[in-house]
Amino acid sequence: MKFIKEEDEKRRDYILQKDEKTKSVSTFVIVVLVLLIIGVVASGIYFTYQ
Repeated sequence: MKFIKEEDEKRRDYILQKDEKTKSVSTFVIVVLVLLIIGVVASGIYFTYQ
C-alpha cells in the first residue's frame, strides 16, 4: 500500500492523493488543530489566574 499517490498514477491502494483538494483540506485541518491548541492553552492560562 502506498501512502501518497501521484496524480498520473493508475492505482487504487493509496491513502492520500497528491492534488489540490488534498493540499487544501490538509491545510484547513492543520489550521483548525493549531487554533484548538491555542484555545486550550489560552483557557488554561485564563483559568489558572482566575
